[in-house]
Amino acid sequence: MRAAFVHEATVGMAPDGDVRGPGGAITLELCGSWDHSPPCPVAAHHTTAERAGGTVVLRVVFAAEPEQEAEVRRRIDRALHSGTVTSPEGVVSHWEFRGSTTVHPTPSETEHARRIAGT
Repeated sequence: MRAAFVHEATVGMAPDGDVRGPGGAITLELCGSWDHSPPCPVAAHHTTAERAGGTVVLRVVFAAEPEQEAEVRRRIDRALHSGTVTSPEGVVSHWEFRGSTTVHPTPSETEHARRIAGT
């Protein structure tokens, strides 16, 4: 049975950088494309980004089988280590990976993970 997880990461980004870029890179890594039919092939997920100056904190809520958790986290970090992504519209985003950590989902994040997983 799928469980809810949260992966929190920090990236450095120019003040005018598109904060959606890192989330797009995560989607490409976990899904293989920007647009696909549900469900997500690796893990249903949703990324939020909050900017504070040149720092962006990402929270990736995902639903996966517990034995897949480490692989999903590894793939999220791999996407963020890339430091760049080009959107379907041709917008290039750049960032610098600063680190990531495992955090416990809030009750609302747990519910969100259930919804996006379709469970």
